[in-house]
Amino acid sequence: MDSYLIHVNGHGDHAPMLDVNLKNTGNIISPGKVKSRKPRWAVRASEMSKKTFNPVRAIVDSMKVEPNPKKAMISLSLGDPTVFGNLPTNDEVTRAVKEVLDSGQYNGYAPSVGYQSCREAVATYYNCPEAPLKAQDVILTSGCSQAIELALAVLANPGQNILVPRPGFSLYKTLALSMGIEVKLYNLLPEKAWEIDLEHLESLVDEKTACLIVNNPSNPCGSVFSKSHLQEILAVASRQCLPILADEIYGDMVFADCKYEPIATLSTNVPILSCGGLAKRWLVPGWRMGWILIHDRRDIFGKEIRDGLVRLSQRILGPCTIVQGALERILHRTPPEFYHNTLSILKSNADLCYAALAAIPGLQPVRPAGAMYLMVEIEMEHFPEFENDVEFTERLISEQSVFCLPATCFEYPNFFRVVITVPEEMILEACGRIQEFCEMHYQGADGAQDLECDK
Repeated sequence: MDSYLIHVNGHGDHAPMLDVNLKNTGNIISPGKVKSRKPRWAVRASEMSKKTFNPVRAIVDSMKVEPNPKKAMISLSLGDPTVFGNLPTNDEVTRAVKEVLDSGQYNGYAPSVGYQSCREAVATYYNCPEAPLKAQDVILTSGCSQAIELALAVLANPGQNILVPRPGFSLYKTLALSMGIEVKLYNLLPEKAWEIDLEHLESLVDEKTACLIVNNPSNPCGSVFSKSHLQEILAVASRQCLPILADEIYGDMVFADCKYEPIATLSTNVPILSCGGLAKRWLVPGWRMGWILIHDRRDIFGKEIRDGLVRLSQRILGPCTIVQGALERILHRTPPEFYHNTLSILKSNADLCYAALAAIPGLQPVRPAGAMYLMVEIEMEHFPEFENDVEFTERLISEQSVFCLPATCFEYPNFFRVVITVPEEMILEACGRIQEFCEMHYQGADGAQDLECDK
């Protein structure tokens, strides 16, 4: 048995000092002198903070460029539908919140997973025979971002990896790396309307793969997967025994000629954590109301994942109680024409933007089917003075005062993303300026070759 000796020295006005030195010599630990700690300031940032990296912010903040002072700035970069005021939420939604606020009944703390009645309202809204839901299958969160964070935290440990779409929403990588989780990027195929390269996806799976992230409808692509493609994705997940984290914040935000299928409605055995919220469909991203829907028909998650989500939710006390109190009315009383009108505006803007950009030499837009975005390929060989999409978009700002996000932000260089929630006249003005910019810098095959030879 190891022995420990603690010798207490002290006399007079000095407090006793513990003089401890446990020196391990075989099975015997002998006492000795320990140097006293000299206090000094040594405040350092945590390893988690050092690992936290937002590629969008890193790239955008490094773009030290001033817009053309002769042209008003048009920002097509921010995925916030409220910026220009042309897409207000419905009056029924704001009335619901006002009435809850006036009632004074939702000013206190709520359970960390959300009020039971509010979880029931979400479960009722999304329940269907193909993917049944009850209140205990719903965790309310502070926006969809926190839903994704909790889902990742419960499914993956440091040292494991997750499968993330490329191009894809940058938050997945930001959250994962901060948690010590590796990110493996699987390819989406622009020539197939951004379907997943299933062969590439499956090739990335190893014994440390914790989950597959599926973002449908997609940010940044504006794509919507068909039922058959979702079934193919589920087949891969089933073969590899991989749970799915489904980012479906743009669920039902699809154009009239397309149909959105929640992936859980097609799954017979793959367990799914579906993340969503009010932000985009109800046009209130600042209200920070999200949720996780737990779909586990074969009880593969079991009690452990559910308990884990509850414990993780207890780190903070969930989303705003005022918005929780209004949830049932928001979900069940928002008139259908509100959704229809929003989608009509987005579809019209998407069509205008796609047609205008498709007519510009050197650009290849990919037609979107939903969400709020459109991706555009830059045929870099025709713009040889620019090294990459970041330089291209920087010059677009400085010369034309049009700000589009370079797709390097989404791990997909030589594309840029356009947000289509801006007013129609701004879409047309921005596309006109992009055309002027491209005509100024476009080089045909011969011109590009000559310029390359001059370097």
